[in-house]
Amino acid sequence: MISLSALWLPILVSAGIVFVASSVIHMAPLWHKSDFPKMPREDEVLQALRPFAIPPGDYFVPRPGGREEMRSPEFKEKVTKGPVAVMTVMPNGMFNMTSSLVQWFVFLLVVGVFVAYITSRALGVGAPYLKVFQIAGATAFIGYSLALCELSIWYRRSWGLTLKGAFDGLIYGALTAGAFGWLWPR
Repeated sequence: MISLSALWLPILVSAGIVFVASSVIHMAPLWHKSDFPKMPREDEVLQALRPFAIPPGDYFVPRPGGREEMRSPEFKEKVTKGPVAVMTVMPNGMFNMTSSLVQWFVFLLVVGVFVAYITSRALGVGAPYLKVFQIAGATAFIGYSLALCELSIWYRRSWGLTLKGAFDGLIYGALTAGAFGWLWPR
């Protein structure tokens, strides 16, 4: 069994490689170009919402106050009339990329720590590259991708977005696996 402290280099290198790869994937006009189309009549929708000063947060509308209200004819009418939406309201102003990029890098490190933990419990010093790649890659893919499915299952997020995210996770998993296989203690 290998200690996690012995795997600090593959954790850091894999996080760095995935950070760069994800930046390229999301900045280049590849498969994410059409992820979020412009809302029809966007200016009118924004004008209509502004007076409500909705605080930043996640919302499901319409939302019943309890089970009784959910069964009421009035609530059923609201749902039938629509729109039914899951909405994230962000703070006004320009998007702060620095904060998001720092959080993303910390997430990559956390995934790397779990990859290191699971792989180090399954394999010992000197394990062959392909065995390390297999265990590390599967673990990284799980960490990067599988939780995305629940957003499509429960909140009707487009399965296209989820599958694109899973494809990204497959790439990130392979890059993570490559770094771990390359830097695995011999």
